Amino acid sequence: MDHTPAAQRRLRAVQDHLSPTADESPSNLRSNPTAGEFFSEQGYSVVLPEKLQTGKWNVYRSMRSPLQLVSKFPNHPEIGTLHDNFVRSVDTFRDYKYLGTRVRVDGTVGEYKWMTYGEAGTARSAIGSGLIYYGVTKGSSIGLYFINRPEWLILDHACSAYSFISVPLYDTLGPDAVKYIVSHAVVQVIFCVPETLNVLLSYLSDIPTVRLIVVVGGMDDQIPSVPSSTGVQIVTYSKLLNVGRSNLQPFCPPKPDDIATICYTSGTTGTPKGAVLTHGNFIASIAGGTMDEKFGPSDVYISYLPLAHIYERANQVMVVHFGIAVGFYQGDSMKLMDDLAVLRPTIFCSVPRLYNRIYAGITNAVKTSGGLKERLFNAAYNAKRQALLHGKNPSPMWDRLVFNKIKEKLGGRVRLMASGASPLSPDIMEFLKICFGGRVTEGYGMTESTCVISCIDEGDPLGGHVGSPNPACEIKLVDVPEMNYTSDDQPNPRGEICVRGPIVFRGYHKDETQTREVIDEDGWLHTGDIGTWLPGGRLKIIDRKKNIFKLAQGEYIAPEKIENVYAKCKFVAQCFVYGDSLNASLVAVVSVDHDVLKAWAASEGIMYNDLAQLCNDSRAKAVVLTEMDAAGRDAQLRGFEFVKAVTLVTEPFTLENGLLTPTFKIKRPQAKEYFAKAISDMYSELSRTDNSQKTL
Repeated sequence: MDHTPAAQRRLRAVQDHLSPTADESPSNLRSNPTAGEFFSEQGYSVVLPEKLQTGKWNVYRSMRSPLQLVSKFPNHPEIGTLHDNFVRSVDTFRDYKYLGTRVRVDGTVGEYKWMTYGEAGTARSAIGSGLIYYGVTKGSSIGLYFINRPEWLILDHACSAYSFISVPLYDTLGPDAVKYIVSHAVVQVIFCVPETLNVLLSYLSDIPTVRLIVVVGGMDDQIPSVPSSTGVQIVTYSKLLNVGRSNLQPFCPPKPDDIATICYTSGTTGTPKGAVLTHGNFIASIAGGTMDEKFGPSDVYISYLPLAHIYERANQVMVVHFGIAVGFYQGDSMKLMDDLAVLRPTIFCSVPRLYNRIYAGITNAVKTSGGLKERLFNAAYNAKRQALLHGKNPSPMWDRLVFNKIKEKLGGRVRLMASGASPLSPDIMEFLKICFGGRVTEGYGMTESTCVISCIDEGDPLGGHVGSPNPACEIKLVDVPEMNYTSDDQPNPRGEICVRGPIVFRGYHKDETQTREVIDEDGWLHTGDIGTWLPGGRLKIIDRKKNIFKLAQGEYIAPEKIENVYAKCKFVAQCFVYGDSLNASLVAVVSVDHDVLKAWAASEGIMYNDLAQLCNDSRAKAVVLTEMDAAGRDAQLRGFEFVKAVTLVTEPFTLENGLLTPTFKIKRPQAKEYFAKAISDMYSELSRTDNSQKTL
């Protein structure tokens, strides 16, 4: 049970609210379906019955708002839409920094140059008015086909102010998907950068709904002309801005139930699905998710996660609400560390893949520094770890001696690190807390729930779970008998995670069938993830309904879990674990860390012409497999979860080569096809060398 003062205050407040005093009639409480008799407290969550008289006690809500799901900011109930949110911030934070980009001086990248909230508000009005000038009407869909930069957010705010629907388009879905989305969402205007313009023009006849293309960062004299017969006009962003400035239009504000965006998710198979999200969805999600947060204009956030994806999109709504400054990366993830050093953010949101790389980079640097430095790091790490485990404040000496240098890698000011999109291993979370000294939290969410479903509460020392429900939703677990997950499981109930509340999306655009597959008649969104409740009302994701497969001997395998274990090996940049019901063991394709593998080869005196040759060297495979086995033993993988053969590749898994989704999850069917030969070679090799590997 949680005894923090904040939790006790919350409990007291709830109890005061529920216990009628002598002169009050208790009857008015009895008829209230969410009255106090109807919840039991479980640490960070409360549990309620799903149906009042008959239901099981299986619905979990946040301890922070047990009697009512949050749908608005408690201290700003007047904010009902993204437009309201931005209007208030332009007013409140007018002269504070908002959007920052690094300026190029003589070809080199320099400091950040800033636009204030007030300036962004003016630009938003001009862009929206410019679109109206070109005949774009309320409710039209606007495509955003470029990566993170100030214009993306200004355009998004313009869509909110003038009741347009924003539709992010992104290359990683490939040109066919872009064509599909444009016609499916009836996109009338596309904003793109000069580099994408020619691609768009090459299939203009396939996207007849488009009437205006706006080139962001384009020069007026370099805009190609298209035949008037196409009915398409092309203008630069700066021209649209000027036209709008000279023809300013009053806002056309949306209502909370109006559609804010159609967010297409690639999924790991099939055509993209368009998740329809309303203004009310976003406001509820951020209001719930930031209920106890204390952010302000002195905070700085770095934007590099794709804005086409819900994680970054929701973060930007939060940024606006609290008047935070957003610095954009240069657009090259290889230069992200340089951008961090210059921007010095206070809030850093990322995905486990990057945290794993940071962990590997630091641990490898410590090992290679050797001797005294390595001993000092280990002493500092262990001392700080013990202090944190016992709830004490570690000695500041360790930060001065060791950790401040590490903190500088992210600019030295990060006080909150958040992780999402896939599971962060508990020891990496602990490592980040110790090395960077701030709060580290992990959340769980999806596009269909407007991002955060649950998040680790402040002050919770445990890792390896995804916290308690967002106060804007409730969660229940539903039995999955075919996978042997039930509410009666011991020691904790298990089942498919289902979510209900004002954060749940409207459905998939023009796809009633798929919508009905995920939202049931009682309004529960079925996530496809398998979870369990840990003591203290903490949710833990343990499996996925779809990404599970059986080995020949009938053992179930959850590959992501195993990949996350192997991701900790210094040789492993990325890892794809494969198995099927025809084979009794797992194999893996590993995209290697080039520098680590080269350093190993040099230390062993191994000669090679190029990295591909080194990857094929049996000694390299052996050393990588040995390291992976060690990581597997550390994580206590079961015998059949160990991979028995490995193929090393130099090429990373990327969005471009079709092996990753935009949230950096592996596209399994595509990876299986891409590495089909390597997989079949590994199984042939295993069947020759290992008698236990029977192919059925």
